[in-house]
Amino acid sequence: MPRKVTKSLRRKINPDRKYDSVLVQRLINKSMLDGKKHVAEKAVYNALEQAAKTLKSENPLEVFEQAFENISPDFEVKSRRVGGANYQIPFPIQGHRREHFALMWLVGSAREKKGMPYEKRLATELVDAYNGTGAAFKKKEDTHRMAEANRAFAHFAR
Repeated sequence: MPRKVTKSLRRKINPDRKYDSVLVQRLINKSMLDGKKHVAEKAVYNALEQAAKTLKSENPLEVFEQAFENISPDFEVKSRRVGGANYQIPFPIQGHRREHFALMWLVGSAREKKGMPYEKRLATELVDAYNGTGAAFKKKEDTHRMAEANRAFAHFAR
């Protein structure tokens, strides 16, 4: 089995029931704990509705897609050993990995908040991401800042 997951090895994810979106289904899958998909599905749908209501938007899917676009990274840094020294080398991120980082940062930052139910935490994080603030957006900004700071070592990329 190859080390990299090629397109032929990637699992096909069916769209979700309500919005018919693969991206929402991936958010549900990332939010799921202990195999309880129905619980995660309910929480994500409620969070999308709350976020759209907070932003006074008609379509929760548009709110989610804009928030997702705001937290999707364009660059990442990878550590590479060159001549006895470790360098952080910036690399552009391709599609599937970009989605993975954005969803993990969104779910992770929602889980880090305490004091309210998960769906409310996810809704506030979606609103923050839509507005360009919040923990997930900050994570993207930090990653881009790190890539920009280490741009001088980009010539070490293979």
